[in-house]
Amino acid sequence: MAQAARRIVTEVHDEPHVEGHRVTVRRLQGLVEETGKSATEVAKQFNLDAADVYAALQYYHTHPDEMDRAEETRRSREDDARRAGAKSLTEIRQERDEGSNGVPDSR
Repeated sequence: MAQAARRIVTEVHDEPHVEGHRVTVRRLQGLVEETGKSATEVAKQFNLDAADVYAALQYYHTHPDEMDRAEETRRSREDDARRAGAKSLTEIRQERDEGSNGVPDSR
């Protein structure tokens, strides 16, 4: 049975997300509009209702200034972390996959 669509809120990481979930509006928008997944497919991936995904898309397109600020903040935090020596998830996976023999892990 379909659930009622959740609100879009900004309390987590100062970035718009679906209430009660950590998934951000930007993440949902990217999965639908940049990778071509359907709203239903994305909703299933995050245990949401398709209405939640459509609400996120609507929010993304009706709040462009807020979404731009959120993206700038995310990039700034990412840059700060890199300067502090943090590795990206890609780098961590690459190191793991290379293993001690230099042979990629089959995972």
